[in-house]
Amino acid sequence: MIMAGGSGTRLWPMSRAASPKQLIRFIQGRSLLELAVKRLDGLLPPERCYLCAAQEQETMIRDALGNLRPEQFLGEPCGRDTVNAIGFTAAVIARRDPEAVMAVFPADHVIEPVDRLQRIVASGFELVEKRPNTLITFGITPTRPATSYGYLELGEKIEGDAQRVKQFREKPAAPLARQFFEAGPERYLWNSGMFVWRASTYLDCLRRYMPETHAGLTRIAEAWDTPRRAAVLNEVYPTLRKISVDFAVMEPASRDPQVVVAAIPMPLRWLDIGSWPFFAETCPRDEKGNALAAERRVLTDTRRTLVASSDPKHLIATIGCEDLIIVHTPDATLVCRADRAEAVKDLHRVVSEQFGQELT
Repeated sequence: MIMAGGSGTRLWPMSRAASPKQLIRFIQGRSLLELAVKRLDGLLPPERCYLCAAQEQETMIRDALGNLRPEQFLGEPCGRDTVNAIGFTAAVIARRDPEAVMAVFPADHVIEPVDRLQRIVASGFELVEKRPNTLITFGITPTRPATSYGYLELGEKIEGDAQRVKQFREKPAAPLARQFFEAGPERYLWNSGMFVWRASTYLDCLRRYMPETHAGLTRIAEAWDTPRRAAVLNEVYPTLRKISVDFAVMEPASRDPQVVVAAIPMPLRWLDIGSWPFFAETCPRDEKGNALAAERRVLTDTRRTLVASSDPKHLIATIGCEDLIIVHTPDATLVCRADRAEAVKDLHRVVSEQFGQELT
């Protein structure tokens, strides 16, 4: 399954309700969703790809992808975080195939090389098929002491490259992040948010850790192939507890003797495009370190600045700028310090309060 339900508020003003971040063609002319679907080519048949996103985005997503059949789209009436997006999909898949093994991929990643990714994911499928009580997560080799990612603390080897996850460590403060980084990838990996497990095993974890959520998802799955589908989904889904899969399932599972939580390293280029500085890492740069995503620009005495524009005819001109983010769209322009990029989410809320849906 591909999760494409994020709001993308930290990528405002390009990411909007009518053009969410996963559909913006700003990665060398392609969207994040297109890249996510393309990465699965050859890994499994196209008809076994499910996509979970907001109900109101179904038409634009299916138009963008072209060949996604209606039964492959699972529309959320409202966002209830990752544990429910995954649980919703797992419940529908397990009802059709109780033995199904499923992989989970967020739609907002850039990952290279794809062939290596596919080999690693295939090894996850193989391990889960042999060990049905295993929950596989994929860990990224840290390239710096990042404070914006969660970490996986690794234990003993299980099989092949897989290691038991001793503990999930949330986004750490800078001193702890440096400690994790210096310990090396044998001890700590970044938490990628990509998984492989048997759908029934995931649902059983929900049954034991979040029984009310499991009961609600069971009701949705039982009605899925009946005329009551929409009514039950719209009634039940908004009542489910909003929480991430890491907090709700992976952390308690790592302490549960009935399941094994294992990490398989992914030593490849991985970017989680959740904010403008991470988008900047996908852009070509000039000799002064400026990230270039605007066709027309004149950058005078400017360094380490992202310039991005959705209008190929618009010129961005700067003088004496350093460490800025400048993003232009036809009706809104963002200018902020690069080290304040996370605050764009708060700015989005203020813009929404003052201007409503017009600019968000």
